[in-house]
Amino acid sequence: MNVVKAEHNKDDKGGPIEQYNPFEHRKVEKPNSDIRSTANLIKASLGSGLLAGPLAFSNAGWGIGILGTILVGIICGHCIHILVKTSRGCCIAERKPLLGYAETCKSVFKNGPKRARPFATTASIFAEFSLMCTYVGVCCIYTVLIGDSIKQLFDKYVPSVVLPVEYYCLIILIPLCLMCQIKYLKWLAIFSILANILLFVTYLLCLYYIFNGEMNFSDKKAVGNPARYPAFLSTVIFAMEGIGVVMPVENAMKKPKHFLGFPSVLVVAMGVIVFLYASLGLFGYFRYGDVLRGSITLNLPMDEWPAICAKVSIALSIFFTFPLQFYVVIDIYTKYTDTHVNQKYKIVTQVAARVIGVCCCVGIGIALPLLEQIINIVGAAFYSILGLIIPATIETVFRWNDLGKCNWVLWKNCFIILFGLFCLISGCTVTILDIIKIQNSKTM
Repeated sequence: MNVVKAEHNKDDKGGPIEQYNPFEHRKVEKPNSDIRSTANLIKASLGSGLLAGPLAFSNAGWGIGILGTILVGIICGHCIHILVKTSRGCCIAERKPLLGYAETCKSVFKNGPKRARPFATTASIFAEFSLMCTYVGVCCIYTVLIGDSIKQLFDKYVPSVVLPVEYYCLIILIPLCLMCQIKYLKWLAIFSILANILLFVTYLLCLYYIFNGEMNFSDKKAVGNPARYPAFLSTVIFAMEGIGVVMPVENAMKKPKHFLGFPSVLVVAMGVIVFLYASLGLFGYFRYGDVLRGSITLNLPMDEWPAICAKVSIALSIFFTFPLQFYVVIDIYTKYTDTHVNQKYKIVTQVAARVIGVCCCVGIGIALPLLEQIINIVGAAFYSILGLIIPATIETVFRWNDLGKCNWVLWKNCFIILFGLFCLISGCTVTILDIIKIQNSKTM
């Protein structure tokens, strides 16, 4: 990659030229401020993952839970940092104003060591496939969580109407289709800010019930069963990672230089995410113990108005977040189809694609309405690849000729890749065993 940079820093006669600055060439139709970008990044990570924090702590124990949350937060934040930094280096090498996630992967391999160059297209396709699977999975989780929350309210206050959760998922299909017609991140940021406010209200209401109830510390373990650590890691990674939205957010910023550094959009966002997750996970576990469900709001009572407000708030928060997660899916679709669609049919095609995409996500959610298990599968299988393994790999390839003193970059990234593989294999194994156990108990 250093060779590529050197070539781009010379003109046709071999003389030095000024290094290409991608920020000066970016033309963003609807640029985002730092506040809106921070809101989008926080909302892309937090949501159902935050409310699954207490369940994660019950799997690991409160001591391992705190240490694990901080460690995973640092690793995830670092992986976002190296992804963005690598993408900017590729922009300079390619002399392009901005690159997406998959485009960065392709550029790294294309301009990297000779042995890596044949894998450029494969790397891009693999990244796109991982992105698509990840965010379809996230949209499925959101569908089930909204449906679960609505079902609880209807079962309590409209007892004459008793429907399975799948019907409530169908009821929200049309509103979701309408919300997902929003095209620009700048407009989605408004909903992200509103969703963050609702999520924070839910967070405060959960703390209200946690500290209003009796806490029994004697039966709470600092170190849980090691066999459940993979489930803990899967849930935490799911909650921390918003890696697929990182490049669209950074590319749409009015001042992209503010994304990295200290203080920065990334540092503020990750600090808020780690604090909220650790605090709610810890105290939620102390309050409810091992009877927790996939979202702590599902453990709240149904006959008190603060609990009702919490359930309504989280349902609305996730509803407003759905289009942000779906943005990644439709962005991949647009990238591959835009050049093949006649100009006069583009609007109709976009509308139809968004409706079909939402229907597919809701349909998968209906087919697999196991909230806790879907969260763990998405966290273990997809976010481990997307948020840990790929960023560490592309930084290693990008810096192959400059891996630092004693090759510390290589050793550091090998640790991240091994950690990601451990989370992937162990998390998927534990979750599949859990699903088999649940299905067997239903048939007995």
